[in-house]
Amino acid sequence: MSTEYSRSLGARLRSIRTQQGLSLQGVEEKSNGRWKAVVVGSYERGDRAVTVSRLAELADFYRVPVSELLPDGAEVKQSEERATKIVLDLEKLYESSNEELGYVARYARAIQQQRGDYNGRILSIRADDMRALAIMYDKSPSEFTDRLAELGVLVPDPRAFFAGS
Repeated sequence: MSTEYSRSLGARLRSIRTQQGLSLQGVEEKSNGRWKAVVVGSYERGDRAVTVSRLAELADFYRVPVSELLPDGAEVKQSEERATKIVLDLEKLYESSNEELGYVARYARAIQQQRGDYNGRILSIRADDMRALAIMYDKSPSEFTDRLAELGVLVPDPRAFFAGS
């Protein structure tokens, strides 16, 4: 399961922990058993995928913003970023029976709620949102974008979408 991205994320987690002077056992003790040393260690080695909610909880435990736990540049290089915005086709996403899209659908609903954006047809995904979603799937943002395209839930050309409205 270990990928370059998860190893980079793990190295970042280890860096934050050691900056705070904590051993893995120290994390378990300080958290009163909430964070098991073996689990945190597996996140740090990149052997276990960490969900966004668990990453947020870990950031809260370390008292740092979630963005500080993400690898430098979040493994998204300018050359990898797409020229166009990433736009989800919400109708296709919400109608899909593919279980792989479950987290994406829940996350999209949360973004809609946060933004107060209920047009129900499309949703633009910001770079930070893509990084967070990619983490849940243990992929780089570009790999995750490619997977969403394969699953048919991206609007290929948002300009064309609006022109046809």
